[in-house]
Amino acid sequence: MAAKWYELVTGSLADKKAYRQYKARIAALPEPYKTAANAFERYFMYNGGITDGDPAVMLTMLNDFADLWERAAADETPVHEITGDDPVEFAETFAASYSGKRWIDKERNRLTDTIKGLDGKERK
Repeated sequence: MAAKWYELVTGSLADKKAYRQYKARIAALPEPYKTAANAFERYFMYNGGITDGDPAVMLTMLNDFADLWERAAADETPVHEITGDDPVEFAETFAASYSGKRWIDKERNRLTDTIKGLDGKERK
């Protein structure tokens, strides 16, 4: 009973456990893969954060991301070969592969609705 109440307030304990496992996988990576993965994760949280309320989408993305870096480390693939010349493009393409509304989608809709409402009529 107490666990259900706790999860209602704080979110799924299973999701929290899965996120901690993901973080442990990233922390176990050798350099330079750990630094690259942490940098991309930070970017995902600011730019690619999924806001549709389904943490499973974000957890799937992060676990696939950890798989990518673990394979790269095992194969000793250079970071540049994974990310290409534009790490931002790589991050945005990777994040776009996962469904769900992103923070920027919400802001785009807010901007569009605000501008449409200024004239009192919809623009074409």
